[in-house]
Amino acid sequence: MALTFKKLHQHFAGEVSPVDLRQVHDPVTLEQIRAGMDEFAVLVFRNQPFAHEDQLAFTQRFDGALHTKSATAALMGKNRFGYAGGLSDISNVNAEGEIVGPDDRRRQSMATNQLWHTDASFQDPRGRYSMLSCKTIPPVRADTEFADMRAAYDALDAETKASLEGLRAHHSVAYTKQLLGFELTQKEKDSLKGAVQPLVLTIPSSQRRSLYIAAHISHIIDWPVPRGRLLVRDLTEHATQPQFVYRHAWRVNDFVIWDNRGTMHRGRPFDDTKYRRELVRTTTLDLPLPTAA
Repeated sequence: MALTFKKLHQHFAGEVSPVDLRQVHDPVTLEQIRAGMDEFAVLVFRNQPFAHEDQLAFTQRFDGALHTKSATAALMGKNRFGYAGGLSDISNVNAEGEIVGPDDRRRQSMATNQLWHTDASFQDPRGRYSMLSCKTIPPVRADTEFADMRAAYDALDAETKASLEGLRAHHSVAYTKQLLGFELTQKEKDSLKGAVQPLVLTIPSSQRRSLYIAAHISHIIDWPVPRGRLLVRDLTEHATQPQFVYRHAWRVNDFVIWDNRGTMHRGRPFDDTKYRRELVRTTTLDLPLPTAA
């Protein structure tokens, strides 16, 4: 089938023409979506009533290897769906469907979702695509913002681009959680060692250059810690200017796919002690794609 893409922002993000992703199995349509990801980095699909098994199946059809070792699973174990990994529960409710209290440890752990970040940058292999299915929305704004890190890189001057070449950063979710006051046991710290990533990526399928930064960066390798953190702060302030940011207002059964190599994102706050919000995320690993024989 022929898909169309409507641009939602001057630089990136596109809404895809009506399609039932549960029924998309053919290589031609899947390749159209991948090409759309290369162009837009964020794709919005409306009216996708995924069951959990549907979402897992589509994720694997679209991009292969699932990311199953989420930080939340590492800290909290199996979620309310019964999965230790694969499906991430991005919600403020417990297994009984009740809104969790302000002192709930899982709620406190997930507060880092409100910082600018990119999924699974603190693991090796890192995350490639994330896919978020909207199940329940509150009667107030509870949006997600995305920043185009490719356009942000393009907008840097030549001297700054040259200064970033070859730099590597240590990404640590333990650092991010402690930044917001979340207390980790020594065992938990030992299980969240982090990963080293380049500060600038080239996305193979599009050859676009992109800043690869996140709140998860604890330091720049071989730099004094203060100097590295100031650089990351400056780059984040640059990359999250309004001209690089798309804000998504969720509807029930929205399904949004984004490229973690070319974007950052963050959830916007709302009164989550009063209103329910439930989304389900799958993420794939940034592994080489198989080549045709």
